[in-house]
Amino acid sequence: MRISESNKLEKIIIVGDRVLIKPKTSREQTNSGLYLPPGVQEKEKVQEGYVMKVGPGYPMPTDYGFDDEPLGEEQEAVRYLPLQSREGDLAIYLQRDAIEINYMGEKYFIVPQSAVLMLVREEDL
Repeated sequence: MRISESNKLEKIIIVGDRVLIKPKTSREQTNSGLYLPPGVQEKEKVQEGYVMKVGPGYPMPTDYGFDDEPLGEEQEAVRYLPLQSREGDLAIYLQRDAIEINYMGEKYFIVPQSAVLMLVREEDL
């Protein structure tokens, strides 16, 4: 399978309780008309961006009943408590907890669910 603009995120697997966010394009001008130098917006404590991929969630402990299972049987698959974030949501998140990555020439952030402060969900997306 050849990677293109439309399918470049299909190969990415987000682990655990993390969310892949594409930052919203920042304004270079303030409301009063001042132009901001590059990097000023990125230093803000709170940022916003669009959720591109979501991890499976928080792993849930399995009930290990040693009396019921003979030794050597296969363990059941790990179960996860899903995250609130969904692909397409606008996320407001804490910048200090975000990890910046550059994937195929675009900037993304990997953010733990605990750093997401608010989600804006458009149901018709």
